[in-house]
Amino acid sequence: MTRSPLGAGTGDAAAAAAPGVAPPPAPPTPAELLRSPAYLRLLVLAALLGVPISALSYGFLQAVAFLQDALFTRLPVALGLGPSPVWWPLPILAVGGLLVGCTIRYLPGQGGHSPADGFSTHAPPTARELPGVIVAAASTLVFGAVLGPEAPLIAIGGGLAVLAVRAARTSPTPTAVTVVASTGSFAAISTLLGSPLLGAFLLMEAAGIGGATLGLVLLPGLLAAGIGSLIFVGLDSLTGLGPVSLVLPDLPAFVRPDVAQFAWAVVIGLAAAVLGTTISWTALRLRSVVDRAPVLLTTAAGLVVAVLAALYALGTGNPTSDVLFSGQESLPALLAGPTAYSLGALVLLVACKALGYAVSLSAFRGGPIFPAMFLGAAGGLALAPLPGLSVVPAVAMGIGAMSVVMLRLPLTSVLLAVLLLSTDGLAVTPLVIVAVVVAHLAAARLRPGAPSAGDVGAEGGTAPDEAGSPRP
Repeated sequence: MTRSPLGAGTGDAAAAAAPGVAPPPAPPTPAELLRSPAYLRLLVLAALLGVPISALSYGFLQAVAFLQDALFTRLPVALGLGPSPVWWPLPILAVGGLLVGCTIRYLPGQGGHSPADGFSTHAPPTARELPGVIVAAASTLVFGAVLGPEAPLIAIGGGLAVLAVRAARTSPTPTAVTVVASTGSFAAISTLLGSPLLGAFLLMEAAGIGGATLGLVLLPGLLAAGIGSLIFVGLDSLTGLGPVSLVLPDLPAFVRPDVAQFAWAVVIGLAAAVLGTTISWTALRLRSVVDRAPVLLTTAAGLVVAVLAALYALGTGNPTSDVLFSGQESLPALLAGPTAYSLGALVLLVACKALGYAVSLSAFRGGPIFPAMFLGAAGGLALAPLPGLSVVPAVAMGIGAMSVVMLRLPLTSVLLAVLLLSTDGLAVTPLVIVAVVVAHLAAARLRPGAPSAGDVGAEGGTAPDEAGSPRP
């Protein structure tokens, strides 16, 4: 009978079912597991896995940044076309769409899970599926689709961790697989969102793991995330390539909220619910069409995103990169110079980015977090000059409200807005909470019966059973 570090072996159920055989002993409680040598070995394994997985994630993100710069900046100059012609994204995104479409159509695993369903955790990809996930994610990110790297990194990190454990010829139980996969995912996005704590809350809320088992999964994950953060910082220093995590610029000081700003929190929450629900509805409807011919229609989706970026650039004189990509690099630049954008430019930016986001969700493979944050921040900047509002609370409420509508994770959405604003975060927290709650409830009314990725038992995630243990 085979046993793994967490839980009973596969032979226990057969022994219990055999007639005349005494039932097996009760499985250990979470408190007993915390004190067990097997759990200590699991923590050591988490530390060991955190190093290579975080290093590979860092390399993946740096490769994506390098290739983006090569395709969109250096290649047109090398061809004598000048820096970033307005029409240049059309052939680039067409090629990216073709690559993603072929990956979905011909490689095992369909390039990973579609982001149109919202943010949720899934079973880690198998060894056969991992190449497709990597190719689809790289093609999406490098060629400029409006999606982020977090969901692919979570899948890749979890898949690599489980693959490493199984390569060691062990027979992990489902609980052990959950812990190991979570450990790899923690390491993969350890500093992507600016803090390992943000990544930890994101994964735990999305997975829906609670009860006493929360600590069992959280400790190895936090250990891997902490080690991953050190690896990211160390590689930044050694390579000189620069950070790959989100860092917002210093914003004007904000002291305390007032009654008018609380009223604005309700308005921003309702507006985000309408915009975010429209984006999700559009993405799901378009996906049902794209799935009929993924190679052709994903290529067409890339062209649509490129046209939206070109229209924005022609209408405002701003770069197409404002619309393209996830917004992770554009968001700090947007907030650092908000006066450079007129009200008309911000409105056009929100419209084009939102449409590009919906099209990308329907056809490409990536994460929904950074585009949602960018849209929330841009919408907040557009509203900031109105009476009773200012830049910092408007941006914070916009980020939190749009994030909760697209992710359906209230706690993570509050933290995304609050922790990233650093010194202003504490002062804007009450406003962000109101905006997030209003947006979450309003969006739930606008999409009746839709499953929430953060709900217990959400499709593709893991949720606690009545005893508090995770079930796949």
